[in-house]
Amino acid sequence: MTTRLLSLLLAACLAACSPKYNWRDHASPDARYRVTFPAKPASTTRTIDLDGMRVDMTMTAAEVDGATFAVGAAEAPDAARARAALEAMKLALLRNIGADPARISTASASASASNDGGSRSAIDVDATGPGPGGGQPMRLVGHFEARGKRFYQVIVVGRDQAVPPEQIEQFFTSFTLQ
Repeated sequence: MTTRLLSLLLAACLAACSPKYNWRDHASPDARYRVTFPAKPASTTRTIDLDGMRVDMTMTAAEVDGATFAVGAAEAPDAARARAALEAMKLALLRNIGADPARISTASASASASNDGGSRSAIDVDATGPGPGGGQPMRLVGHFEARGKRFYQVIVVGRDQAVPPEQIEQFFTSFTLQ
C-alpha cells in the first residue's frame, strides 16, 4: 500500500510541475510566417467576408485556460484591398467581444515599404468589451498586418485578465514574416 501511495504522490507532484504554457514553434506551410504557440495549434480554412471582399482565410490557433492565441492569413486581389482588410478584421473582432470601435484607439498604425519592395501596413489594438451577450468581460490584443497582397491577424482573445502580459508578449514577439 505504501508503494502505491508513494506512486500517487509522485504522479501528483509531476502533474503539478507540468507547464501551463507549452510553447512550440509553428511555421505556416503556405502563408510565409513563423510563430510560437503556447500549446499544440490546429488549423482550419474558411471563406470570410471582409467588407464585401470574400477571401479564404487560414486560421491557426491554440487555447490555454480559455484564452485563444491565433494567427489568420489570407491573400487579397491587390495590396490596396489587403490594407483595407486590416481595419475590417479589427472591427469584426472588436464587435465579437462587444467593444465599441468608436471608443477604442489603435496603439499604432503604420504604412511603409517592406524589405522586399512591397507595401507594408500594420495596426495594433488592445481592447476590452463586455463579451458576447454582455457576459464575462473579454480582452482582445491584436496585430493586423498587410504585406503586399497578403494580410495577417495575430490575436490573443479571452477573459479579461486571463492571460499574463509576459505570455502575450512572447506570442506577439515570436511572430515573424518570411
